[in-house]
Amino acid sequence: MFVLYLSSTVEPAEPLFVATPFTEPHSFTAEIEGPACDRDGNVFAVSFARKPTIGRVSPDGHGEVYVEMPEGSLANGIRFDRRGIAYLADYTGHNILRLDPRTHKIDVFAHESTMHQPNDLALSKDGTLWASDPDWEKSTGQVWRIDRNRDITRVAADMGTTNGIEVSPDGHTLYVNESIERNLWAFRIERDRTLSGKRLIVQFPDGGFDGMRCDIDGNLYITRPGKGTVVVVSPQGKVLHEVDVLGKRPTNLCFGGADGRTCYVTEAEQGRLVKFRTDRPGLEWKRRR
Repeated sequence: MFVLYLSSTVEPAEPLFVATPFTEPHSFTAEIEGPACDRDGNVFAVSFARKPTIGRVSPDGHGEVYVEMPEGSLANGIRFDRRGIAYLADYTGHNILRLDPRTHKIDVFAHESTMHQPNDLALSKDGTLWASDPDWEKSTGQVWRIDRNRDITRVAADMGTTNGIEVSPDGHTLYVNESIERNLWAFRIERDRTLSGKRLIVQFPDGGFDGMRCDIDGNLYITRPGKGTVVVVSPQGKVLHEVDVLGKRPTNLCFGGADGRTCYVTEAEQGRLVKFRTDRPGLEWKRRR
């Protein structure tokens, strides 16, 4: 009797929620912030090689200075709309800037002198921008809405140090976290785009909060400087995962890759980008399809 054995090669399952380096240490300065991916999979982040710049890192990890910031301006959060236009939170100039990737031209989309220092941005499906605006010296903060016609309206005040900000997949909830207080809040976005029904989702006893993005299921990914992790929290406040990101000062994150399931994290202690794979695509990646 002959027994035939057929060999087969089975690809190992990719590890999920395990961080690896994406760029070399100190390829960015300690001000590295605001990552965002374009449709081609390039990752844009603040202060590549020197400040004030915005760097572009290709999907294979090659980085370059993409644009120099205007004098007096320093970007923090970056968001791309569906047309590929980038919006930048200029926290030194009290501006929301607009960057055209075809011309590399930067202009002022909106200005508000009573902003403390616009920190991070979120983008609704209709093109409405939302900006967190902390006052670090006083440990207070506020939230602004920037309409497509460039009007700016303060929609929340008397908060803690507002930082990470995101819109839910259905567009009806705005999430805002507070860095020092370690609170995650949810607001209902009304039809007139005012906010109501402020409620606490979760509070953490240690570490800090910084940038925040959600996946297509509405789970929130929050960077935790001091703790050196990205925590994944459900819309109900349940902790689903916590990822060590190879440095103590993660500042922000975004989703990209061919399937939207690669999370890129800006990490300031090592001045580099790290990445990890997730089980679900990011919301911003899906909205650009």
